[in-house]
Amino acid sequence: MRVLDAIGHALAVAGSMTWEITWSLILGFTLSAVVQAVVRRETVSRRLGDDRPATLALAAGLGAASSSCSYAAVALARSLFRKGASFTAAMVFEIASTNLVIELGIILALLISWQFTLAEYVGGVIMISLVGVTFKAFVGEKLTDGARRQAERGLAGSMEGHAAMDMSISSGGGFWQRLLSRDGYTAVSHIFVMEWAAVIRDVVGGLLIAGAVGAWVPDTFWRHLFLTGHPLAAKLWGPVIGPVISLLSFVCSIGNVPLAGVLWNGGISFGGVVAFLFADLIIIPILIIYRKYYGTRMMLVVLGAFYAAMVIAGYIIEFVFSALGLVPSERAAQVAAHGIQWNYTTVLNIIFLLLAAALLVRFFRSGGGLMLRMMGGAPDQHSAEPATEPR
Repeated sequence: MRVLDAIGHALAVAGSMTWEITWSLILGFTLSAVVQAVVRRETVSRRLGDDRPATLALAAGLGAASSSCSYAAVALARSLFRKGASFTAAMVFEIASTNLVIELGIILALLISWQFTLAEYVGGVIMISLVGVTFKAFVGEKLTDGARRQAERGLAGSMEGHAAMDMSISSGGGFWQRLLSRDGYTAVSHIFVMEWAAVIRDVVGGLLIAGAVGAWVPDTFWRHLFLTGHPLAAKLWGPVIGPVISLLSFVCSIGNVPLAGVLWNGGISFGGVVAFLFADLIIIPILIIYRKYYGTRMMLVVLGAFYAAMVIAGYIIEFVFSALGLVPSERAAQVAAHGIQWNYTTVLNIIFLLLAAALLVRFFRSGGGLMLRMMGGAPDQHSAEPATEPR
């Protein structure tokens, strides 16, 4: 019975976190789908051919408006690289795709606090700047050419079909004219559902892991691991250990936010949480994909550059936010089982679940089911245009 009670407690914690973030996930993915519906992939790849600061800033902006699925972001970055984007610009696009997206910021504010949303976005810009400088200084033409030859082999990683699909609106007209058209509605519904399908395993996995860790791991373990009895040591240790925990958790994208809340409640430093969130792009399955895409040497360079940038960005965020008084004084992330209550969360969940239902109906009525079956296919076999008429 104690085992069943423990499992029930973990599921209750996971369920409570799920209910808290449902409306924000739907809102975030809807806004992301709207942006992606009006930005064509061809435009992206044409404008990322070098590593000048202006190009990297554009890559970051386009990445922030792209897929928040880590696997899809990695596959799309390889696709951009093969189509002529510089390697640095492709990596910046990839980082922004998973760390500067709208839905991540909303969920961080809901589960932990708004300060973490601000830290994630500021830290993301810092990390992108550090990676850009590192690659420009240490990644030579020979290494990049080798990575391009490996990339041209087209070895499949994960979410290749999804990354290859361009579901943006092809018709002309202004922004609102295209968005409010029948094609616009279809495009938004296709991108919305496909984005959900891409991240669902990470979101569910992250919630279940966070629920289990929050319910079963005692606070004393976290206090010892994060050196909470030594304030300065904890600040120095947090950004170092945070990415390591993420690397070993196998959870990426938005799915690692609930676990970040558990770690924050357990005593990890503010900068440690930020560094942990950045590390969704160096979890072990994605490192294996980097090796397929770019070869062993470039995979190790990416791992080293990303890890160093995460740690340094974590330190900068830790000490700058502390100096500005922006580090939360309480550790009260929403990782406990509260159950469903009649409050603004419930009202918003009902409204946005109805919106999700409408987009889901449109998706299947316009032939979206075929796209779902193509998500994991080979990178060079898929392209998608939104249908113009429902079945």
